[in-house]
Amino acid sequence: MNTLLAFVGGILPPLIWLWFWLKEDSLHPEPKKYIFFTFIIGMITAILIIPIEKYIINTTIHYSLYSLFLLSCTEEISKYIFAYGTTLRKKITDEPVDAVIYMITIALGFAALENILYVWDSFENGLFAKGVIMTNMRFIGSTVLHTASSGIIGMAIALSFYKKKIVKFIYLILGIILSIALHTYFNFSIINNNGGNILNVFIWIWVAIVILLFLFEKIKRNKIIS
Repeated sequence: MNTLLAFVGGILPPLIWLWFWLKEDSLHPEPKKYIFFTFIIGMITAILIIPIEKYIINTTIHYSLYSLFLLSCTEEISKYIFAYGTTLRKKITDEPVDAVIYMITIALGFAALENILYVWDSFENGLFAKGVIMTNMRFIGSTVLHTASSGIIGMAIALSFYKKKIVKFIYLILGIILSIALHTYFNFSIINNNGGNILNVFIWIWVAIVILLFLFEKIKRNKIIS
């Protein structure tokens, strides 16, 4: 029962966000089988990088800015590599918004597995209320962070979709750098919150989401793509 609660509590927030973004792309929706496949790949990515993250934690000062930076690099670069290897380089990614959708989908799969691992411990120890609170906090916090950070990379790809290879590469690098910076900032701010209003820490990722939505709508209407 506890395992089921952890699974539902962990996967439900990312699925709600996935539904929201797929609704935004309702005019030219991606094949459901590829969305499902990419989501699962995101979960697998989260599992595969656990040894790398454990190594970083064990060989650096725990929760230092440097440690959090390396962890953010690992997660954001891994999500992009797996997304590129499975969907981004294939013919199904045939328009700019597709890159955003697939990067967000793999990020939400990643967040789902991460959420399950986080809330499982609470439910397993009988801390039902804590598990519910953590589920809600990850819905408005960490899940949104993964959406925003990977969405930034997807947006960088989208904005350079029809440009020359060197320009695409520059956009991609800038997108990854911005993604890592946002991820590192969020984690560092959460850890150093010192009991203050934790919701204040979420402001920047929500700002990123609003900007992402604005650009997404523009791209759908081909207003900023050349």
